[in-house]
Amino acid sequence: MSKIKVTLVKSTIGCLENQKANVKALGLNKVGASKIHDDNPVIRGMIFKVSHMVKVEEVKE
Repeated sequence: MSKIKVTLVKSTIGCLENQKANVKALGLNKVGASKIHDDNPVIRGMIFKVSHMVKVEEVKE
């Protein structure tokens, strides 16, 4: 299974509560924080909701 690296590049200040919850559920708490997740539809859906605040990269295994 492939993996993706999600990095928070924009602050959650002033965004909607559900977007803040998605960022927290992705394991990101500070700007610049990164987390590696399995690439599946659940994670992709969460990323889609906050796509303007995160950067996504493929991770080579």
